[in-house]
Amino acid sequence: MRRIIILVALILSLVSVFAEGVRESDGSQTYLIGISKLLAHPALDAIEQGIKDYLASTPYSFTYDVQNANGEVTAASQIAQVFKNEGTDINIGIATVTAQALANIDMDTPLIFSSVTDPVVAGLVGEGISNIAGVSDMVPVKAHLDLIQMILPDIKNLGMIYTSGEANGIVLLEAMSDAAAEEGITLISASVTNSSEVRMAAESIIDRVDAVYVATDNTVISAITALSEVCISHSVPLFSADVTSSYDTDVLLAGGFDYYASGLLTGEIIERYLNGERLEEIGTVYLDQNSLELYLNLDVASRLGLSIPEEVIEMSETLISDGKVIDG
Repeated sequence: MRRIIILVALILSLVSVFAEGVRESDGSQTYLIGISKLLAHPALDAIEQGIKDYLASTPYSFTYDVQNANGEVTAASQIAQVFKNEGTDINIGIATVTAQALANIDMDTPLIFSSVTDPVVAGLVGEGISNIAGVSDMVPVKAHLDLIQMILPDIKNLGMIYTSGEANGIVLLEAMSDAAAEEGITLISASVTNSSEVRMAAESIIDRVDAVYVATDNTVISAITALSEVCISHSVPLFSADVTSSYDTDVLLAGGFDYYASGLLTGEIIERYLNGERLEEIGTVYLDQNSLELYLNLDVASRLGLSIPEEVIEMSETLISDGKVIDG
């Protein structure tokens, strides 16, 4: 009798293993994906949507737990712990802080990062690190400075607000500092720890700068409206590295990536992983720096009394004129 019970148990276990294999191969298994987003703002929201849209086109099935850290490092860590407790199959960190939190809490669950400027500095890739891959949005800071100089050839002082607690904010500050120094331009910066400090930080430097530049610093971008209000009230042009958040603001010129496309690329990495590729072999995928989209607000230029070179106008994919959006 005991032999019969053991035999039945063995058969049932083999059936279970076989059935699991069938679920994985025919795409009927549903994967739980945890998405931790640093903030809710247009660029990061576009990444989230791109991920979901891409994965909807694959043969795999997914459910999502989407969490917003509201710019708080502590909240990002709490979200990571929630994902670990609920046993997510794959985690996605949208922005550096959330990706770092996920890596710190759970190194066993596959982690895909998106919108991380420098994953090496962030500690997400490197020797001894596996089970992590993702998309970097390192922007061509020197190209941005070139654009600024095309509009303001006599610029002497450039202002920049950055988040002291965001690795990407510091990396981009250093990159702009180096680029500005090469051009004989003084970079005047002010740091913030959260989005509510952006307006005050801008006011602290606005009288000393000829223009203000904001990089892909998520905390600062989330307060772009407040920053643009300070700039326009002091007749100082604002240049941004993010097109998505520039609409309905007083940003003069923005040159950035299509963050929805970044989300699609992030989703593609997940599909490659589920198809059998190892994450450490996929590594970091970089957005094409030659594919920057330019946004130019001619209404803001008029308010500032600036004459925009025809070359810049021709380069711009999106123009704002008389309050209307025009394809360049």
